[in-house]
Amino acid sequence: MTVPSPRMRRLSAALTMVLLLALAPALLVLRAAPPAQALENGLARTPPMGWNDWNAFGCNVTEQLVKQTADYLVSSGLKDAGYQYVNIDDCWMTSARNSAGQLVPDPVKFPDGISGTAAYVHGKGLKLGIYESAGTATCQGYPGSLGHEQTDANSFAAWGVDYLKYDNCNHQNVPDQQRYTAMRDALANTGRPIVYSLCNWGLASVWTWGAGVGNSWRTTDDINLNFSTVVSIYKANVKLAPYAKPGAWNDPDMLEVGRGMSFNEDRSHFSLWSEMAAPLIAGNDMRTASAATLSLYGNKDVIAVDQDSLGRQGTEISSSGGLHVMTKPLANGDVSVVLFNENASAATITTSASAVGLPAASSYRIDNLWTHVISSTSGSIAANVPGHGSVMYRVSVGSGTSVGTTHRLIGASSNRCLDAYDGQTTPGTKIEIWDCGGGANQAVTLTAAGELRLYGGTQCLDVNGSGTTAGTKVQLWTCTGGANQQWRFNGNGTITGTQSGLCLDVTGGDQASGNVNGTALELWTCNGGANQQWRLG
Repeated sequence: MTVPSPRMRRLSAALTMVLLLALAPALLVLRAAPPAQALENGLARTPPMGWNDWNAFGCNVTEQLVKQTADYLVSSGLKDAGYQYVNIDDCWMTSARNSAGQLVPDPVKFPDGISGTAAYVHGKGLKLGIYESAGTATCQGYPGSLGHEQTDANSFAAWGVDYLKYDNCNHQNVPDQQRYTAMRDALANTGRPIVYSLCNWGLASVWTWGAGVGNSWRTTDDINLNFSTVVSIYKANVKLAPYAKPGAWNDPDMLEVGRGMSFNEDRSHFSLWSEMAAPLIAGNDMRTASAATLSLYGNKDVIAVDQDSLGRQGTEISSSGGLHVMTKPLANGDVSVVLFNENASAATITTSASAVGLPAASSYRIDNLWTHVISSTSGSIAANVPGHGSVMYRVSVGSGTSVGTTHRLIGASSNRCLDAYDGQTTPGTKIEIWDCGGGANQAVTLTAAGELRLYGGTQCLDVNGSGTTAGTKVQLWTCTGGANQQWRFNGNGTITGTQSGLCLDVTGGDQASGNVNGTALELWTCNGGANQQWRLG
Protein backbone atom coordinates (compact mmCIF):
# COMPACT_ATOMS: atom_id res chain seq x y z
CA MET A 1 0.00 0.00 0.00
CA THR A 2 1.11 3.58 -0.44
CA VAL A 3 1.32 5.58 2.76
CA PRO A 4 1.24 9.37 2.34
CA SER A 5 4.32 11.19 3.57
CA PRO A 6 3.98 13.83 6.31
CA ARG A 7 4.52 16.53 3.67
CA MET A 8 1.69 15.06 1.55
CA ARG A 9 -0.51 15.04 4.64
CA ARG A 10 0.10 18.75 5.05
CA LEU A 11 -0.58 19.43 1.35
CA SER A 12 -3.82 17.48 1.56
CA ALA A 13 -4.73 19.42 4.67
CA ALA A 14 -4.07 22.74 2.95
CA LEU A 15 -6.25 21.82 -0.02
CA THR A 16 -8.99 20.72 2.33
CA MET A 17 -8.84 24.02 4.18
CA VAL A 18 -9.33 25.95 0.93
CA LEU A 19 -12.37 23.84 0.09
CA LEU A 20 -13.86 24.27 3.55
CA LEU A 21 -13.38 28.01 3.48
CA ALA A 22 -15.18 28.18 0.16
CA LEU A 23 -18.12 26.03 1.21
CA ALA A 24 -18.55 26.48 4.95
CA PRO A 25 -20.22 29.37 6.76
CA ALA A 26 -18.12 31.67 8.87
CA LEU A 27 -16.60 29.83 11.79
CA LEU A 28 -17.45 30.60 15.35
CA VAL A 29 -14.39 32.15 16.99
CA LEU A 30 -13.49 30.58 20.33
CA ARG A 31 -13.49 32.74 23.41
CA ALA A 32 -10.05 33.65 24.75
CA ALA A 33 -8.36 30.85 26.65
CA PRO A 34 -7.84 31.34 30.38
CA PRO A 35 -4.27 31.54 31.70
CA ALA A 36 -2.50 28.17 31.56
CA GLN A 37 -2.87 26.07 34.68
CA ALA A 38 -1.10 22.90 35.68
CA LEU A 39 -2.98 20.03 34.06
CA GLU A 40 -2.22 17.53 36.84
CA ASN A 41 -4.93 15.10 35.74
CA GLY A 42 -3.07 12.28 37.46
CA LEU A 43 -2.30 10.53 34.15
CA ALA A 44 0.92 9.66 32.32
CA ARG A 45 3.09 9.82 35.44
CA THR A 46 5.61 8.02 33.28
CA PRO A 47 5.81 8.46 29.50
CA PRO A 48 2.92 6.70 27.68
CA MET A 49 3.79 3.47 25.87
CA GLY A 50 1.85 1.84 23.08
CA TRP A 51 1.28 1.68 19.33
CA ASN A 52 -0.17 3.92 16.61
CA ASP A 53 -1.21 2.87 13.11
CA TRP A 54 -0.20 5.95 11.09
CA ASN A 55 3.48 5.34 10.26
CA ALA A 56 2.88 1.89 8.80
CA PHE A 57 -0.69 2.16 7.50
CA GLY A 58 -1.64 5.79 6.91
CA CYS A 59 -5.37 5.99 6.19
CA ASN A 60 -5.75 2.21 5.99
CA VAL A 61 -6.81 1.76 9.59
CA THR A 62 -9.48 -0.80 10.43
CA GLU A 63 -11.06 -2.36 13.45
CA GLN A 64 -9.48 -5.67 12.49
CA LEU A 65 -5.99 -4.13 12.45
CA VAL A 66 -6.54 -2.58 15.86
CA LYS A 67 -7.83 -5.81 17.37
CA GLN A 68 -5.06 -7.93 15.84
CA THR A 69 -2.44 -5.53 17.17
CA ALA A 70 -4.00 -5.65 20.62
CA ASP A 71 -3.86 -9.45 20.45
CA TYR A 72 -0.20 -9.31 19.48
CA LEU A 73 0.79 -6.90 22.23
CA VAL A 74 -0.53 -9.47 24.67
CA SER A 75 0.84 -12.64 23.02
CA SER A 76 4.31 -11.17 22.38
CA GLY A 77 4.79 -10.04 25.97
CA LEU A 78 4.91 -6.35 25.02
CA LYS A 79 1.87 -5.62 27.16
CA ASP A 80 3.74 -7.01 30.16
CA ALA A 81 6.72 -4.84 29.17
CA GLY A 82 4.54 -1.73 29.52
CA TYR A 83 2.89 -1.10 26.16
CA GLN A 84 -0.74 -0.35 26.97
CA TYR A 85 -2.20 2.13 24.45
CA VAL A 86 -3.51 0.93 21.07
CA ASN A 87 -3.99 4.20 19.20
CA ILE A 88 -6.11 4.89 16.12
CA ASP A 89 -4.86 7.75 13.92
CA ASP A 90 -6.57 9.76 11.14
CA CYS A 91 -9.26 8.46 8.73
CA TRP A 92 -11.35 6.49 11.24
CA MET A 93 -14.54 8.53 10.74
CA THR A 94 -17.03 9.38 8.00
CA SER A 95 -16.66 12.58 6.00
CA ALA A 96 -19.54 14.37 7.75
CA ARG A 97 -21.03 14.68 11.22
CA ASN A 98 -24.49 13.28 11.94
CA SER A 99 -27.61 15.41 12.38
CA ALA A 100 -26.76 15.91 16.06
CA GLY A 101 -23.37 17.31 15.12
CA GLN A 102 -21.46 14.26 16.35
CA LEU A 103 -18.53 12.42 14.77
CA VAL A 104 -19.45 9.11 13.13
CA PRO A 105 -17.05 6.13 12.99
CA ASP A 106 -16.72 4.72 9.47
CA PRO A 107 -19.09 1.70 9.54
CA VAL A 108 -17.02 -0.18 6.96
CA LYS A 109 -13.69 0.27 8.75
CA PHE A 110 -15.21 -0.05 12.23
CA PRO A 111 -18.34 -2.23 12.05
CA ASP A 112 -18.47 -2.43 15.87
CA GLY A 113 -17.88 1.31 16.17
CA ILE A 114 -15.21 2.86 18.35
CA SER A 115 -17.08 1.73 21.45
CA GLY A 116 -17.02 -1.90 20.32
CA THR A 117 -13.34 -1.67 19.42
CA ALA A 118 -12.59 -0.08 22.79
CA ALA A 119 -14.46 -2.85 24.58
CA TYR A 120 -12.32 -5.45 22.79
CA VAL A 121 -9.09 -3.63 23.60
CA HIS A 122 -10.14 -3.17 27.23
CA GLY A 123 -10.90 -6.87 27.40
CA LYS A 124 -7.22 -7.50 26.66
CA GLY A 125 -6.19 -5.32 29.59
CA LEU A 126 -5.13 -2.53 27.22
CA LYS A 127 -6.34 1.01 26.50
CA LEU A 128 -7.63 2.65 23.33
CA GLY A 129 -6.45 5.92 21.82
CA ILE A 130 -8.04 8.03 19.10
CA TYR A 131 -7.11 10.93 16.83
CA GLU A 132 -8.62 14.33 16.07
CA SER A 133 -7.39 17.75 14.94
CA ALA A 134 -7.68 21.16 16.58
CA GLY A 135 -9.01 22.62 13.34
CA THR A 136 -11.98 22.53 11.02
CA ALA A 137 -10.72 19.31 9.47
CA THR A 138 -8.15 16.62 10.19
CA CYS A 139 -4.96 16.40 8.14
CA GLN A 140 -6.76 14.04 5.75
CA GLY A 141 -9.89 16.17 5.45
CA TYR A 142 -12.27 14.52 7.92
CA PRO A 143 -14.31 16.64 10.36
CA GLY A 144 -12.14 18.46 12.90
CA SER A 145 -12.98 19.46 16.45
CA LEU A 146 -12.56 23.25 16.25
CA GLY A 147 -15.82 24.64 17.65
CA HIS A 148 -17.03 21.12 18.54
CA GLU A 149 -14.72 20.41 21.46
CA GLN A 150 -17.28 19.44 24.09
CA THR A 151 -19.43 17.43 21.69
CA ASP A 152 -16.42 15.42 20.55
CA ALA A 153 -14.96 15.01 24.03
CA ASN A 154 -18.34 13.66 25.16
CA SER A 155 -18.27 11.14 22.30
CA PHE A 156 -14.74 10.01 23.14
CA ALA A 157 -15.69 9.51 26.77
CA ALA A 158 -18.89 7.66 25.91
CA TRP A 159 -17.00 5.34 23.58
CA GLY A 160 -14.44 4.46 26.26
CA VAL A 161 -11.45 6.26 24.74
CA ASP A 162 -8.38 6.52 27.00
CA TYR A 163 -5.98 8.66 24.95
CA LEU A 164 -6.43 11.55 22.51
CA LYS A 165 -3.83 12.58 19.93
CA TYR A 166 -4.86 16.11 18.93
CA ASP A 167 -3.34 17.30 15.64
CA ASN A 168 -2.90 20.84 14.24
CA CYS A 169 -4.27 20.87 10.69
CA ASN A 170 -6.76 23.46 9.37
CA HIS A 171 -6.48 25.63 12.46
CA GLN A 172 -7.87 28.85 10.89
CA ASN A 173 -5.11 30.85 12.60
CA VAL A 174 -6.76 30.53 15.98
CA PRO A 175 -3.86 30.62 18.49
CA ASP A 176 -2.46 27.22 19.41
CA GLN A 177 -2.75 27.55 23.17
CA GLN A 178 -6.36 28.70 22.87
CA ARG A 179 -7.40 25.74 20.71
CA TYR A 180 -5.58 23.14 22.76
CA THR A 181 -6.82 24.55 26.05
CA ALA A 182 -10.42 24.37 24.80
CA MET A 183 -10.11 20.60 24.29
CA ARG A 184 -8.29 20.23 27.62
CA ASP A 185 -11.29 21.75 29.39
CA ALA A 186 -13.76 19.70 27.34
CA LEU A 187 -11.98 16.45 28.25
CA ALA A 188 -11.96 17.45 31.92
CA ASN A 189 -15.69 18.14 31.80
CA THR A 190 -16.42 14.54 30.73
CA GLY A 191 -15.07 13.15 33.99
CA ARG A 192 -13.28 10.34 32.12
CA PRO A 193 -9.48 10.04 32.52
CA ILE A 194 -8.11 10.58 28.99
CA VAL A 195 -4.40 11.08 28.31
CA TYR A 196 -4.08 14.23 26.22
CA SER A 197 -1.32 14.31 23.58
CA LEU A 198 -0.78 17.69 21.90
CA CYS A 199 0.41 17.36 18.30
CA ASN A 200 1.07 20.93 17.17
CA TRP A 201 4.43 20.07 15.53
CA GLY A 202 6.54 22.02 18.04
CA LEU A 203 5.02 25.38 17.11
CA ALA A 204 4.22 28.33 19.39
CA SER A 205 6.96 27.24 21.83
CA VAL A 206 4.54 24.60 23.06
CA TRP A 207 7.02 23.29 25.66
CA THR A 208 6.65 26.57 27.59
CA TRP A 209 2.90 26.06 28.16
CA GLY A 210 2.28 22.41 27.31
CA ALA A 211 2.50 21.15 30.89
CA GLY A 212 -0.55 23.18 31.83
CA VAL A 213 -2.58 21.86 28.93
CA GLY A 214 -1.59 18.30 28.00
CA ASN A 215 0.25 15.19 29.13
CA SER A 216 2.70 15.42 26.23
CA TRP A 217 3.46 17.77 23.37
CA ARG A 218 5.16 17.24 20.06
CA THR A 219 8.39 19.18 19.91
CA THR A 220 9.15 18.90 16.17
CA ASP A 221 7.67 18.24 12.75
CA ASP A 222 6.72 14.66 11.80
CA ILE A 223 9.30 11.90 11.92
CA ASN A 224 10.23 10.16 8.66
CA LEU A 225 11.68 6.76 7.90
CA ASN A 226 15.33 7.78 7.63
CA PHE A 227 18.09 8.03 10.18
CA SER A 228 18.92 11.67 9.46
CA THR A 229 15.42 12.63 10.59
CA VAL A 230 15.87 10.65 13.80
CA VAL A 231 19.12 12.52 14.47
CA SER A 232 17.69 15.96 13.73
CA ILE A 233 14.65 15.35 15.95
CA TYR A 234 16.93 14.08 18.72
CA LYS A 235 19.03 17.24 18.56
CA ALA A 236 15.96 19.45 18.83
CA ASN A 237 14.22 17.48 21.57
CA VAL A 238 17.23 16.89 23.83
CA LYS A 239 17.54 20.64 24.46
CA LEU A 240 14.09 20.77 26.07
CA ALA A 241 14.81 18.58 29.10
CA PRO A 242 13.92 21.27 31.70
CA TYR A 243 10.29 21.25 30.56
CA ALA A 244 9.62 17.53 31.11
CA LYS A 245 8.25 16.11 34.35
CA PRO A 246 5.90 13.33 35.53
CA GLY A 247 2.58 13.81 33.76
CA ALA A 248 4.06 16.19 31.17
CA TRP A 249 6.52 15.00 28.51
CA ASN A 250 8.39 16.28 25.49
CA ASP A 251 7.26 14.13 22.55
CA PRO A 252 9.74 13.69 19.66
CA ASP A 253 7.10 11.67 17.73
CA MET A 254 6.46 7.99 17.21
CA LEU A 255 9.10 5.28 16.82
CA GLU A 256 10.20 4.07 13.39
CA VAL A 257 11.87 1.00 14.90
CA GLY A 258 11.23 -2.11 12.80
CA ARG A 259 10.33 -0.25 9.62
CA GLY A 260 13.48 -0.53 7.52
CA MET A 261 16.43 1.21 9.15
CA SER A 262 19.46 -0.86 10.10
CA PHE A 263 19.53 -2.73 13.40
CA ASN A 264 22.11 -0.33 14.84
CA GLU A 265 20.00 2.65 13.77
CA ASP A 266 16.87 1.14 15.29
CA ARG A 267 18.69 0.48 18.54
CA SER A 268 20.02 4.05 18.66
CA HIS A 269 16.52 5.37 17.98
CA PHE A 270 15.05 3.38 20.87
CA SER A 271 17.97 4.21 23.19
CA LEU A 272 17.77 7.95 22.55
CA TRP A 273 13.99 8.12 22.98
CA SER A 274 14.22 6.13 26.22
CA GLU A 275 17.02 8.32 27.58
CA MET A 276 14.93 11.40 26.74
CA ALA A 277 11.93 10.05 28.71
CA ALA A 278 9.88 10.21 25.52
CA PRO A 279 6.56 8.48 24.95
CA LEU A 280 7.35 5.08 23.41
CA ILE A 281 4.67 4.76 20.73
CA ALA A 282 5.57 2.08 18.19
CA GLY A 283 4.80 2.89 14.55
CA ASN A 284 5.51 -0.45 12.86
CA ASP A 285 3.26 -3.34 11.87
CA MET A 286 3.56 -5.28 15.10
CA ARG A 287 1.89 -8.36 13.61
CA THR A 288 4.91 -9.01 11.38
CA ALA A 289 7.65 -7.77 13.70
CA SER A 290 10.91 -9.74 13.52
CA ALA A 291 12.69 -11.22 16.50
CA ALA A 292 15.31 -8.50 16.09
CA THR A 293 12.65 -5.78 16.31
CA LEU A 294 11.08 -7.40 19.35
CA SER A 295 14.50 -7.58 21.05
CA LEU A 296 14.51 -3.78 20.92
CA TYR A 297 10.90 -3.00 21.79
CA GLY A 298 10.89 -5.61 24.54
CA ASN A 299 14.10 -4.74 26.41
CA LYS A 300 12.77 -4.17 29.91
CA ASP A 301 16.04 -2.70 31.22
CA VAL A 302 15.99 0.05 28.61
CA ILE A 303 12.25 0.58 29.11
CA ALA A 304 12.91 0.98 32.84
CA VAL A 305 15.10 4.00 32.06
CA ASP A 306 12.31 5.61 30.04
CA GLN A 307 9.75 4.78 32.71
CA ASP A 308 11.87 5.75 35.72
CA SER A 309 9.71 7.31 38.42
CA LEU A 310 12.02 10.30 38.96
CA GLY A 311 10.70 11.59 35.64
CA ARG A 312 13.87 13.38 34.52
CA GLN A 313 14.64 13.69 30.82
CA GLY A 314 18.23 12.86 29.90
CA THR A 315 20.57 15.69 28.99
CA GLU A 316 23.50 15.89 26.61
CA ILE A 317 26.85 16.66 28.24
CA SER A 318 29.02 16.46 25.11
CA SER A 319 28.58 16.15 21.34
CA SER A 320 31.97 16.91 19.82
CA GLY A 321 32.36 15.65 16.26
CA GLY A 322 28.99 13.91 16.27
CA LEU A 323 29.96 11.73 19.26
CA HIS A 324 27.25 12.28 21.84
CA VAL A 325 27.15 11.52 25.57
CA MET A 326 23.81 11.63 27.37
CA THR A 327 23.17 11.22 31.08
CA LYS A 328 19.92 10.65 32.94
CA PRO A 329 19.60 10.47 36.75
CA LEU A 330 17.39 7.65 38.01
CA ALA A 331 15.20 7.39 41.09
CA ASN A 332 17.45 4.93 42.93
CA GLY A 333 20.60 7.04 42.49
CA ASP A 334 21.92 5.23 39.44
CA VAL A 335 22.67 7.11 36.23
CA SER A 336 21.80 5.97 32.71
CA VAL A 337 24.44 6.85 30.10
CA VAL A 338 24.06 6.68 26.32
CA LEU A 339 27.11 6.88 24.05
CA PHE A 340 25.75 7.70 20.58
CA ASN A 341 27.72 7.92 17.33
CA GLU A 342 25.84 9.82 14.62
CA ASN A 343 28.70 9.33 12.14
CA ALA A 344 28.98 6.53 9.59
CA SER A 345 32.28 5.10 10.92
CA ALA A 346 32.94 3.44 14.27
CA ALA A 347 34.52 5.56 16.99
CA THR A 348 35.46 5.29 20.63
CA ILE A 349 33.36 7.50 22.90
CA THR A 350 34.62 8.21 26.41
CA THR A 351 33.24 9.98 29.46
CA SER A 352 33.62 9.58 33.21
CA ALA A 353 31.58 8.79 36.29
CA SER A 354 32.02 12.32 37.60
CA ALA A 355 31.00 13.88 34.27
CA VAL A 356 27.71 11.95 34.19
CA GLY A 357 26.83 13.04 37.72
CA LEU A 358 27.90 10.17 39.99
CA PRO A 359 29.51 10.84 43.36
CA ALA A 360 33.19 10.19 43.98
CA ALA A 361 33.94 6.51 44.66
CA SER A 362 36.72 4.00 44.22
CA SER A 363 34.69 1.77 41.92
CA TYR A 364 31.62 1.89 39.70
CA ARG A 365 29.43 -0.90 38.39
CA ILE A 366 28.52 -0.69 34.69
CA ASP A 367 25.55 -2.67 33.40
CA ASN A 368 25.27 -2.75 29.61
CA LEU A 369 21.51 -2.54 29.07
CA TRP A 370 21.56 -4.15 25.62
CA THR A 371 24.03 -7.00 26.26
CA HIS A 372 23.40 -7.42 30.03
CA VAL A 373 27.17 -7.77 30.55
CA ILE A 374 28.32 -6.30 33.87
CA SER A 375 31.76 -4.81 34.48
CA SER A 376 33.52 -2.44 36.86
CA THR A 377 35.55 0.72 36.36
CA SER A 378 37.50 3.15 38.51
CA GLY A 379 35.81 6.03 36.71
CA SER A 380 36.21 5.86 32.94
CA ILE A 381 33.08 5.00 30.90
CA ALA A 382 33.89 4.16 27.30
CA ALA A 383 32.96 1.97 24.34
CA ASN A 384 33.81 1.53 20.70
CA VAL A 385 30.50 2.53 19.12
CA PRO A 386 29.64 1.50 15.55
CA GLY A 387 28.52 4.02 12.97
CA HIS A 388 24.94 5.18 13.67
CA GLY A 389 25.10 3.01 16.77
CA SER A 390 24.82 3.49 20.49
CA VAL A 391 25.83 1.82 23.72
CA MET A 392 23.60 2.25 26.77
CA TYR A 393 24.75 1.74 30.35
CA ARG A 394 23.28 1.89 33.82
CA VAL A 395 26.08 3.04 36.13
CA SER A 396 26.16 2.98 39.92
CA VAL A 397 28.62 3.17 42.77
CA GLY A 398 29.95 -0.33 43.48
CA SER A 399 31.42 -3.20 41.54
CA GLY A 400 30.40 -6.28 39.64
CA THR A 401 31.39 -8.58 36.80
CA SER A 402 29.90 -11.14 34.47
CA VAL A 403 33.21 -13.01 34.41
CA GLY A 404 32.76 -16.38 36.08
CA THR A 405 28.97 -16.28 35.75
CA THR A 406 26.85 -18.62 33.65
CA HIS A 407 24.08 -17.53 31.29
CA ARG A 408 22.30 -18.39 28.11
CA LEU A 409 23.69 -16.48 25.12
CA ILE A 410 20.77 -15.15 23.05
CA GLY A 411 20.96 -13.97 19.45
CA ALA A 412 19.10 -10.77 18.60
CA SER A 413 18.08 -11.88 15.11
CA SER A 414 16.42 -15.08 16.30
CA ASN A 415 15.75 -14.79 20.05
CA ARG A 416 17.27 -18.28 20.18
CA CYS A 417 20.18 -19.52 22.23
CA LEU A 418 23.70 -20.59 21.39
CA ASP A 419 23.44 -24.37 21.62
CA ALA A 420 25.72 -27.41 21.34
CA TYR A 421 23.93 -29.75 18.94
CA ASP A 422 21.72 -32.37 20.55
CA GLY A 423 23.41 -32.00 23.94
CA GLN A 424 26.53 -33.71 22.62
CA THR A 425 29.93 -33.16 24.24
CA THR A 426 32.20 -34.71 21.60
CA PRO A 427 34.91 -32.36 20.28
CA GLY A 428 33.80 -31.03 16.90
CA THR A 429 30.11 -30.90 17.82
CA LYS A 430 28.24 -28.27 15.83
CA ILE A 431 27.43 -24.98 17.56
CA GLU A 432 24.02 -23.70 16.46
CA ILE A 433 21.02 -21.66 17.58
CA TRP A 434 18.03 -23.39 19.18
CA ASP A 435 14.98 -22.50 21.22
CA CYS A 436 16.19 -21.50 24.66
CA GLY A 437 15.86 -24.11 27.37
CA GLY A 438 17.61 -25.05 30.58
CA GLY A 439 20.15 -27.53 29.28
CA ALA A 440 23.85 -27.53 30.06
CA ASN A 441 24.48 -27.37 26.30
CA GLN A 442 23.15 -23.78 26.40
CA ALA A 443 24.77 -22.73 29.67
CA VAL A 444 27.67 -20.44 28.75
CA THR A 445 30.26 -19.39 31.35
CA LEU A 446 32.40 -16.32 30.66
CA THR A 447 35.99 -16.65 31.90
CA ALA A 448 38.74 -14.11 32.62
CA ALA A 449 40.70 -15.60 29.73
CA GLY A 450 37.89 -14.68 27.32
CA GLU A 451 36.63 -18.23 26.91
CA LEU A 452 32.97 -19.14 26.44
CA ARG A 453 32.66 -22.48 28.24
CA LEU A 454 29.74 -24.92 28.16
CA TYR A 455 28.78 -27.98 30.21
CA GLY A 456 29.91 -26.54 33.50
CA GLY A 457 33.21 -25.36 32.08
CA THR A 458 34.56 -28.56 30.52
CA GLN A 459 34.10 -27.62 26.85
CA CYS A 460 34.88 -24.39 24.96
CA LEU A 461 33.53 -22.46 22.01
CA ASP A 462 36.25 -23.08 19.41
CA VAL A 463 37.10 -21.81 15.92
CA ASN A 464 37.60 -24.79 13.62
CA GLY A 465 41.25 -25.21 12.64
CA SER A 466 42.13 -21.82 14.15
CA GLY A 467 40.69 -20.30 10.97
CA THR A 468 40.72 -16.54 10.51
CA THR A 469 38.62 -16.18 7.36
CA ALA A 470 34.94 -15.36 6.99
CA GLY A 471 32.86 -18.52 6.88
CA THR A 472 35.02 -20.54 9.29
CA LYS A 473 32.75 -22.76 11.39
CA VAL A 474 32.50 -22.52 15.15
CA GLN A 475 32.44 -25.78 17.08
CA LEU A 476 32.66 -27.36 20.52
CA TRP A 477 36.11 -28.49 21.64
CA THR A 478 37.99 -29.43 24.77
CA CYS A 479 39.32 -26.24 26.37
CA THR A 480 43.00 -25.75 25.48
CA GLY A 481 43.66 -22.08 26.25
CA GLY A 482 44.37 -21.44 22.57
CA ALA A 483 43.74 -18.09 20.90
CA ASN A 484 41.06 -19.74 18.75
CA GLN A 485 39.04 -20.23 21.95
CA GLN A 486 39.29 -16.63 23.15
CA TRP A 487 36.51 -14.14 22.56
CA ARG A 488 35.76 -10.49 23.29
CA PHE A 489 32.19 -9.51 24.26
CA ASN A 490 32.01 -5.93 22.97
CA GLY A 491 29.88 -3.11 24.32
CA ASN A 492 27.97 -2.91 21.05
CA GLY A 493 26.69 -6.47 21.40
CA THR A 494 29.07 -8.21 19.03
CA ILE A 495 31.35 -11.07 20.07
CA THR A 496 34.64 -11.11 18.19
CA GLY A 497 37.29 -13.78 17.99
CA THR A 498 40.53 -12.57 19.59
CA GLN A 499 42.58 -14.36 16.96
CA SER A 500 40.61 -13.29 13.88
CA GLY A 501 38.83 -10.07 14.82
CA LEU A 502 35.77 -11.49 13.06
CA CYS A 503 32.29 -11.62 14.54
CA LEU A 504 30.37 -14.58 15.93
CA ASP A 505 27.65 -14.81 13.28
CA VAL A 506 24.43 -16.76 12.78
CA THR A 507 24.94 -18.13 9.27
CA GLY A 508 22.53 -16.41 6.91
CA GLY A 509 20.82 -14.84 9.90
CA ASP A 510 20.48 -11.52 8.12
CA GLN A 511 17.56 -13.21 6.36
CA ALA A 512 14.45 -14.49 8.13
CA SER A 513 15.11 -17.99 6.83
CA GLY A 514 18.50 -17.98 8.54
CA ASN A 515 17.17 -17.81 12.07
CA VAL A 516 15.55 -21.24 12.38
CA ASN A 517 16.49 -23.93 14.88
CA GLY A 518 19.68 -25.68 13.87
CA THR A 519 21.30 -22.78 12.02
CA ALA A 520 25.08 -23.05 12.50
CA LEU A 521 27.37 -20.35 13.87
CA GLU A 522 30.47 -19.14 12.03
CA LEU A 523 32.96 -16.32 11.87
CA TRP A 524 32.08 -13.44 9.57
CA THR A 525 33.19 -9.91 8.85
CA CYS A 526 31.50 -7.60 11.36
CA ASN A 527 28.70 -5.71 9.64
CA GLY A 528 26.33 -4.51 12.38
CA GLY A 529 23.63 -7.05 11.58
CA ALA A 530 21.26 -8.33 14.22
CA ASN A 531 22.61 -11.83 13.50
CA GLN A 532 25.90 -10.66 15.03
CA GLN A 533 24.36 -9.18 18.18
CA TRP A 534 24.18 -11.15 21.43
CA ARG A 535 22.96 -10.68 24.97
CA LEU A 536 23.16 -12.65 28.19
CA GLY A 537 19.89 -14.14 29.34
